[in-house]
Amino acid sequence: MKYQGSVAGRDAQFSVDKEGVRLGTLFLDYADVAALRPINHRVFIDTLAGETIEISMLGFSYDGFWEDLTRCFGARSLEALFVEEAQLMLCEGEYAIPGDSGRSLIALYTDSVCILPQNCHAVRIPLCFTENISLSGYSISITMLSGVQYTVSKMGYDTKPFYERMTKAAAKVKQTREQLLEKAPITAPFTHKGLFRTAQSEQYWNAAITENACALEFFTQEDTATYLYRFREPADLFCLKLQEATEAMGIHREIIYLPEEKIAENPLYRMAVARSEAVRFLRAKIDGRLIHNASHAQRLEEYLSK
Repeated sequence: MKYQGSVAGRDAQFSVDKEGVRLGTLFLDYADVAALRPINHRVFIDTLAGETIEISMLGFSYDGFWEDLTRCFGARSLEALFVEEAQLMLCEGEYAIPGDSGRSLIALYTDSVCILPQNCHAVRIPLCFTENISLSGYSISITMLSGVQYTVSKMGYDTKPFYERMTKAAAKVKQTREQLLEKAPITAPFTHKGLFRTAQSEQYWNAAITENACALEFFTQEDTATYLYRFREPADLFCLKLQEATEAMGIHREIIYLPEEKIAENPLYRMAVARSEAVRFLRAKIDGRLIHNASHAQRLEEYLSK
């Protein structure tokens, strides 16, 4: 839908699109947005470049513009988090995540909880990696296997149903993943195996993890290379981050090995990398790849023995 108003004191026509907002001759991709702020019938868009764009003089179109802008921004955030599963519940409440807190839409899916604030800190919390979910009054605490904690609260009468459905969904996704993972094959020299998203039962990965090296093999429709990593963390911590990263990316495996300039050219991937600490962790450890050819097995053995 098109809107008429003012940008930085100049008359302009606006349109809110799936991938960004057009303000006169300027197109601002949601990947470049740091925060959206409504103040006194004006909309302020803070960019990651440190600029603030002021939109005013919307008149009676203000509410419609703000609703369209936040809806499309939230939908794009979900797309960047690769959320494709069924939504079970949608609420509004308060949240506290590492580095940010505030009020937001909070959505429960069959395999995750998504917190969708009007800023660049949207997060997807995979239920398969939760260690504990507890309810205290109107506050729900989520503790991950990595020790990271999230809190959602003040959802009113939705709090208890949200908690009950979340704990049920977490138990179900953990059981399903365990059953599916048992069926996934593993062969030497690989030592670990895992799934991407739980719903993608026929796609899995194998990893060979030594004291400071990892070789990661994807078993999808395009298994053409083995991806190599070097790390200094304890192997069990690296393995946990590896599982988190592969689950976060789903089948979009290229996000963990594309060079920075290629990520920069893809706004959706820029958003995805920015919103996943585990993906950033794994990307930082990349040490090359081995193309599948006649010498692959020998070169893989040599890499892991270094």
